[in-house]
Amino acid sequence: MKEWWVQVGLLSVPLLAVYLHIPPPKLSPALLSWRSSGGYFTYKDQNIFYRDTTGAVGSSDIVVLLHGFPTSSYDWYKIWEGLTQRFHRVIALDFVGFGFSDKPRPHRYSIFEQASIVEGLVRHLGLHHQRINLLSHDYGDTVAQELLHSSGMVSRSISCRCCPKVVCGRCRFHPGLAQAYTALRAISRLCSPRRHRPLRNNGFLFSILQYINQRKKHRDRWVGALMSTSIPLHLIYGPLDPVNPHPEFLQLYKKVLPMSTVSVLDDHISHYPQLEDPTGFLNAYLNFINSF
Repeated sequence: MKEWWVQVGLLSVPLLAVYLHIPPPKLSPALLSWRSSGGYFTYKDQNIFYRDTTGAVGSSDIVVLLHGFPTSSYDWYKIWEGLTQRFHRVIALDFVGFGFSDKPRPHRYSIFEQASIVEGLVRHLGLHHQRINLLSHDYGDTVAQELLHSSGMVSRSISCRCCPKVVCGRCRFHPGLAQAYTALRAISRLCSPRRHRPLRNNGFLFSILQYINQRKKHRDRWVGALMSTSIPLHLIYGPLDPVNPHPEFLQLYKKVLPMSTVSVLDDHISHYPQLEDPTGFLNAYLNFINSF
């Protein structure tokens, strides 16, 4: 009788082959609506999805939202309408490799590239001389930190989510600005029906996950950007977050960034506060915005 592991291997090969050829699931009506209300711009031959909604009449304020890993701009759908009641423009994008944006492979994905894509979108929309309110989460926080480091023209901040939690800020984009940042995440589809297959390739996943090593390598650069900025920062924190456990994370955050203000949501709120408590999250964010 053959060894059991040989039998398992022989069975696994055809099953894996079948799995890799299963077509991606159909988009839900909500995601179809989200995609149809957005558009694309081109960054170095890559199609980048974004949404740009005109909102409050009489307001000139703009907010750019940057999502986390491994999701997309759909992270923001529960607070989108609320933001349009306060801001003149509400803008979000899918980073390259995520959501409805292209997923090139092989490709060297990096935080620096994602930040440049955000700057490219701001330029595409003709907003590179405008003050931009930034809101970020998770992966997007690191993109935001690179913006703070690389920009010598950053202006007053109003709201961004930095570190692994939500921080908020406002900055001014200029022609020489190299990067940009902010984001939150939600449950969303990771495959684009436009050009590439779903995220099932280990090489692709490995390439995307290099942001973890980049965080370690450039820690001084990105933490230093937070510590040295004159832009007001605000953290919106869910105490039940398993990625940033309470109270250790909050204590460390306040120690490293004593100039940042903090909003702590209800005890049952975890890593996705904009989805778990959209009302509480939106109130915390707008209170910070309106304090200037």
